[in-house]
Formats: sequence, structure tokens, C-alpha cells
Amino acid sequence: MKRDAWILIAWLCASMLLAQHNVNYDEEKVPKYVLPELLQLQNGEKVTSVEQWEKQRRPEIMELFASEVYGRTPTDRIKVTYETITENPNALKGKATTRQVRFTFSSEGENGDKGRNGSVSEDETREAILLLYIPNKRKGKVPVFVGYNYNGNHSITHDIKVLYPPTLHLVEELGSPAWERDNQTRRWPLEIIIDRGYAIATMCYHDIFPDNPSMKERSVIPLFTGYSSNNRPTNEKTGSGSTGTTGQDSSQSASDEWQAIGAWAWGSSRIVDYLETQKEIDSDKIAIMGHSRQGKAALWAGAQDERFKVVISNDSGCGGAALFRREFGETIEIINNTFPHWFCDNFQKYNKREPSLPIDQHQLIALIAPRKAYVASANEDLWADPKGEFLSAYHAGPVYRLYALSAIDSDTMPKLHAPIMEDIGYHIRAGKHDVTDYDWKCYLDFADKHFKK
Repeated sequence: MKRDAWILIAWLCASMLLAQHNVNYDEEKVPKYVLPELLQLQNGEKVTSVEQWEKQRRPEIMELFASEVYGRTPTDRIKVTYETITENPNALKGKATTRQVRFTFSSEGENGDKGRNGSVSEDETREAILLLYIPNKRKGKVPVFVGYNYNGNHSITHDIKVLYPPTLHLVEELGSPAWERDNQTRRWPLEIIIDRGYAIATMCYHDIFPDNPSMKERSVIPLFTGYSSNNRPTNEKTGSGSTGTTGQDSSQSASDEWQAIGAWAWGSSRIVDYLETQKEIDSDKIAIMGHSRQGKAALWAGAQDERFKVVISNDSGCGGAALFRREFGETIEIINNTFPHWFCDNFQKYNKREPSLPIDQHQLIALIAPRKAYVASANEDLWADPKGEFLSAYHAGPVYRLYALSAIDSDTMPKLHAPIMEDIGYHIRAGKHDVTDYDWKCYLDFADKHFKK
């Protein structure tokens, strides 16, 4: 534990030193760039129909994001079981029912076959705890927001019965602010969301991949076939089944192996698997909301899993909604050096070489079509490049129009607090890198519009 703490401290210090140098915040220094074509096949043919997009161009773009940025989501399916630990029908002063559900991930396959070493040991299981809030005043099934929290389920509520995540001790020393109950309630206005008629399904992101470069072995990733501790694939054959539209098998090179963002995206889909079993939840009205690094993961989850009907990215910046080619604020080199465990190794090839990356983030947003996408920025959050986030949403428009849907019609950024509510939405608010009640009001309005509440 002490060794891991020192590794984390050293990593954070190095990250802060690096972040202070060679960062561009001057719009006049943004290089001239040409974005990769959205509606043009790799053979040069223009895409003119939804069928061409879905059968040809979309798979091309998905493959590039999987191989060059986020890594390949495994095609084999591991066993996931659910156990309801507690249920409280009088949460939030009687407004909601809460359930705490233990997810157990096992390297035992879905068909009962054993894991990497031929047997299932304690080291080949992982646990996570989902906190689910369901409105008590409801007529029929309710829509739901899915999203990770950063410090644990206990951090978003005053409720002393809400449990700590099983992984927090791996990344936070006992007694650190992260252990304080209700330390991030400002990011999760539970009563506001419940009063609008939405359920909330949240989990600590550390439970899926503890956010530390030394913690990959404690993530869900080692549970999958084709993994070994030296990052080299084994010769084991992957099982059948699919967790998304990208996949890896045992013949892959380590350079495109998935990492933390890929794992977090995968975990979001496992939350949906559970929600589909709950009689109170409308599984046709599932939204995912992610802030910062989880905004990156939310976009990647939304690209892969069509069950997310609304995909929301809040202040997600580099590797999320912001265009790489602007080289404004955080860049590929900075993010790779600061967070080497987030992206696949192939992404390192593009350090200081943004123009050579064959894709950019407007294409990631376009992969969500015809489902609804929303991007949000904060005007003081220059590190995340608000203009680059907006332009990604704008340049994703041609694919939405291919579906005869509405998109952002101007490349001029809107004024503060003037949200755009088309099939692609956007707002920029005053303030810093955070999630605020204003952000949530916009997300709820956007979901209301597209879920036709």
C-alpha cells in the first residue's frame, strides 16, 4: 500500500510539472489543420446514404478508434453476477427507493468455462457496488441516467448507509478527503434529478479500473482471455459473444490492448445489463453522463453500445470531445505522459504528431448517430479546449443530417448559458472544470426533449 501511494505521489508530481510547460492557450497559435473526412470511405468513395455509413464508413472509423486510441474491447464475455445488498424505500425523505447492488466479475466464462489459469480464484474476481435511485412518484417505467462517480458512492450522498467502494483503499490513503461522506454532492443533485422523474445509476469508477498507472492488475482487464501481466497476449482462444462493435482476440498485439478508458466504457455497459433486469427502468430511455475523463469514456461507451440513447460529455477535453488537431490546452503528448494507463500504446505514436492521426473527435461523436449526443464546456476550463469541444459537435453534423436529423448549424460558438438543443446539443457555461446544477438542468431538458417526456 505504501509503495503504491508513493508511486501515485510521484506520478502526480510529474504530471503537474509537465502540465505547466508547453501548453497553448492562445487561439492565434492554433495550427492550421484539415480534419479527416467524415463521409468519405478510405478508398475515396463518397458516402451518400445511411446504409453506406452504417455498413462501410462507420466500421472503418470504429476500427481506427479501437486500434489507434482506446484499444480493442474484448469479444469474449466474462461472468457477471448481481447481489442486492440493501434496499431503502424511503431515501431522499421518501422521494426515492435506493438499491445497493454488488457486481461480481469473474474470469469464469458465461458458459461455466474457467478463466485464464483453468480455475477461478479470488484474484480472478473483481467487485463493484452500484447505487441505484428510483423515483417513488412514477407512472410506469422511468428513464435513467448512468454515470460514474469519482470518490465512491458515499461521496454523493449524506446517507450513512451507503457503502464505500471496495477499491478506494487502492488509490486513496485512509483519512484522505475522498473518504469523507458527501464530499461530491454538488456534482450529483439527486433530488433535482429524481424530481424530474429520472432514476440514477452510479458506481465508483475505481471499481472497474483503479485510476493509477500501477493498478492495471487490480482492474477487470486481467479477467479476460488473451491477457498476461507483461501485456503480451497468451495463445488462449477467446470465447464467443460480443460486448460491442469492436473486439480483440488472442492474436492482437499489445499495442492495441484496451486500457482504463476502454474498461470504464465496458463497465458502463455492464450497468445497462443490470438495469435491463429491473422492472421499474425503461431500458429504451437510458442516458449516460460522464465528466472529464469519464466524459471521454462516456463517448466511447456511447459509440460502442447502442442502448445508450442519449450520450453526454461534460468538460471531456483531450481524448473526449475536443479536436486533437487544434493542439490547444491538453495535447496528445501531455495526456499520454500524464495518464499512460488510459489509452492503448498505439496512441503514443501521435505524440506531437496530431496531423498524422487518421481520425479526430468529431468522428467519435458522429458514431453516436442517430442517437442523441450532447457536449458541454466551461469558459474557464481552457485545459479542455471549449472551442475544440464545440467544433467537434459542430463537425459531427453531416452524419446526423444523413439521418435527416438536426445538427448545430453554425461554427460560431454560442454565448454563455445559451444551450443548443438539436439532435446534437451543446452549451458553454461560466465557471471552471466541474459539474454544476446548471449543467444538469441542461441535460435533463435535453433528455426530456428526446425521450419525449
